[in-house]
Amino acid sequence: MDDYQYSCVDRFLRYVTYDTQSDPDSETFPSTDKQKKLAAVLVDELKNLGLVDTHMDDNGYVFATLPGNTGTKTPTIGLIAHMDTSPDVSGKDVKPIIHRNYRGGDIKLGESGVIIKMEDTPDLHNQIGHDIITADGTTLLGADNKAGIAEIFDAIKYFVENPNVKHGTIKIGITPDEEVGKGADFFDVQKFAADYAYTIDGESVGEVEDETFCADTVVLAINGINVHPGYAKDKMINSIKIASHIVEQLPKHTLSPETTKGREGYVHPHSIVGNEEKTVVKFLIRDFTVDGLKEKENFLREICHDVLTHYPRASFDFEVIEYYRNMKYKLDEDNRVVNSALQAVERAGLTPKKHAIRGGTDGARLSYMGLLTPNIFAGGHNFHSRQEYISIQDMQKAVDVIIHLIQIWEEQSR
Repeated sequence: MDDYQYSCVDRFLRYVTYDTQSDPDSETFPSTDKQKKLAAVLVDELKNLGLVDTHMDDNGYVFATLPGNTGTKTPTIGLIAHMDTSPDVSGKDVKPIIHRNYRGGDIKLGESGVIIKMEDTPDLHNQIGHDIITADGTTLLGADNKAGIAEIFDAIKYFVENPNVKHGTIKIGITPDEEVGKGADFFDVQKFAADYAYTIDGESVGEVEDETFCADTVVLAINGINVHPGYAKDKMINSIKIASHIVEQLPKHTLSPETTKGREGYVHPHSIVGNEEKTVVKFLIRDFTVDGLKEKENFLREICHDVLTHYPRASFDFEVIEYYRNMKYKLDEDNRVVNSALQAVERAGLTPKKHAIRGGTDGARLSYMGLLTPNIFAGGHNFHSRQEYISIQDMQKAVDVIIHLIQIWEEQSR
């Protein structure tokens, strides 16, 4: 592939100009209609590449198929990325900047005053000599996950332009609303008809992610008693104060996102809304094992019981909502899907690194829906922030890995 003319950067620079920010408070699907504008562009590009069954469905998903060209019975492989960007930072009017031949040090993002500081960004040490793409500091960049889309499409272009390279059938799936946890809500696994799949949605070059958190949400409702504050003595039970008391009992130096790393889970008060009579606190509960998840939920429940002993006329409701589970439980049922990805990374001249995601992906839910789907790096960093960046060289390596991955599945089927 030394003489291959990559298209991923040009594609990426086009895609980021589309505002596809999703909305966690929306009741529609997709959560923002503007995602469909990019989806329509992607459909046209896939049609121009000659793929079949290329369409956007009623829910805004983009699907397409590149038929296999091998005589062997090769598994059908799905390649998946998401088109939406995070609600945390604006994705409107993204103005990408290419910083050529990075030589180290801080990176200033235009005239915005925003700086990517090398001392705060260890991965920049691996980017010396690379051409780094950022936004101008007023928006996020959108590498999460428009880089993944661009890399998938570039790999497909390679196979279209090189029909002598054997491959099985490849399915493309571009999803909306991944950033608000709904990317797999209407994904029809049976209709997609892939045997295995990969999301191209990871970070550092060389990483293959085969684990996610197990995730639940606890909705805690505190029921107090409200009376006119002028006549409240010995009568009012202020639910806001009880909720604050409960949050205050959480550990200060453990079990929170800001104090944990690696395989450590957390209990995270995510939102609080209420008044004297009723206050609702939502907690994000995360752990890499189901047992650890339940331990944290029981710990929180015990805190609630203990605090409520000081407010005998108050009560609480404790609802646990299951969100997603560690995809490793499912991926371990067939190790070929992860091992093939690790082998593809190695063939691309990289050091393969198995990695656990301190979060979730569409792949976690899809794995439990019957489609084993680990995650492969896309090359971006500092997702969900104005300091987001990606290197051109890492994007091209992601394309190489996808191409090798598809060939490996075909070779293993001979």
